[in-house]
Amino acid sequence: MAMERGELIYKIYRALTYGLSPLIQLHLRWRKFRGLEHPLRWRERLGVPSLSRPPGPLFWFHAVSLGEGMCAIPVIKCCIERRPDVTVLMTTTTTSAFEVIKHQLPNNVLYQFSPVDTPGAIDAFLCYWKPSAIMLMESELWPNLIIGAAKNQIALALLNARISAKSYDSWSQPFVNSLTSLMLSKFLLILPLSTTQAIRFQLLQCPPFIINFCGDLKYAVGNIDTNEGDQRALEELQVQLMNRKVWMASSIHKGEEKVMLGVHSALKQVHPDIITIIVPRHPQHGKQIALELEKDGVRVALRSRHDKLMPGTNIYVVDTLGELQKFYRLTPIAVIGGSFLPGSAGHNISEAAAAGCAILTGPYIGHFSHMATQMQRLNPLSILQVSGYILVEALSNLLSDAKLLEERQEAAKQAYHALSCGITKNVCCFLDFHVFRVALANKGLML
Repeated sequence: MAMERGELIYKIYRALTYGLSPLIQLHLRWRKFRGLEHPLRWRERLGVPSLSRPPGPLFWFHAVSLGEGMCAIPVIKCCIERRPDVTVLMTTTTTSAFEVIKHQLPNNVLYQFSPVDTPGAIDAFLCYWKPSAIMLMESELWPNLIIGAAKNQIALALLNARISAKSYDSWSQPFVNSLTSLMLSKFLLILPLSTTQAIRFQLLQCPPFIINFCGDLKYAVGNIDTNEGDQRALEELQVQLMNRKVWMASSIHKGEEKVMLGVHSALKQVHPDIITIIVPRHPQHGKQIALELEKDGVRVALRSRHDKLMPGTNIYVVDTLGELQKFYRLTPIAVIGGSFLPGSAGHNISEAAAAGCAILTGPYIGHFSHMATQMQRLNPLSILQVSGYILVEALSNLLSDAKLLEERQEAAKQAYHALSCGITKNVCCFLDFHVFRVALANKGLML
């Protein structure tokens, strides 16, 4: 009865998305006009390919944005090593992810923008690419995609699976929950990033036998490749930072710059030579911060202008994409943004830990709370969670006490290594056993 109800609701959803398709296409054109879609490749969002499909089996990995996409790359590399005869297709939704990830993927991986979840776009995409298996990252639950894949006998997996509390409330609504259950029943494998997430999937009537655990793939994200010119510039900056007190505010959201600049002013009274590196979540926000500071007569070095840290400059703003990992390696202290204002949900902590930074974060960290808890259980010194008004004192202690700073740096690095060990290999083993064998058998191919 529940499945029949789910099928009925899906038919309604499919009819609605079919009827709205012309408006969705107009919306994509408007987004292209505003620079939010790729100017040349935006039609890929409608299922129109821009690359040729090679013969043979194809595995499709999909992530919505940069963070999820970077989590997929280690798994993609592992899959290529294990199954060199299979073509891998990677898709993302955002242009920011595209600009970074296209330089990080192996050369033989095909890269496209993902189709919107309309019947026309999904059917065209699946008909052209004919994937044997689809690996969705984190929370990409789209009815036309999932039901369409199942009807075409395409194996489905959800990696690093998570559902926010808000999304859980939406998917569990009386009118929607049978559609949710229908979609989840189509997966062969779901790998939640925490036990809390696994419970949410089970409460949404996900079959328990498809849920397995292997850890959070965010711990497995490797180093971002750097071209020779950028590497030389970073080395020059590292020289400029020598013998100066340095800390970084990373992934900050609008409004948080006031908190971080207030902290900077307080610290500068004690450490006149201090350097504060600010890395906003969105590059345009970085340009706005620099402009406002310069209007007030504050000297700012801006990454996109290739500014050097001249005498009298204490603030360095990184307004570029895909460089966060590189700057973590230049600073001993990282304050993770997106966590100091109510309603925030935090950001990935593991990249700073991998670089050996002493880590501080705000009180609002959303689903990253499981990551903070895991690291603190391994070593209580690995992460310090503080509110905005305590941040000045916490940073002052680290900047003034070399031993304390070293202890926190080492604690973060040790916790990261303990939690990251073997995750990619485990994910690939699960995929091999639960998904790839079934996928190739469905297509009548050799295992």
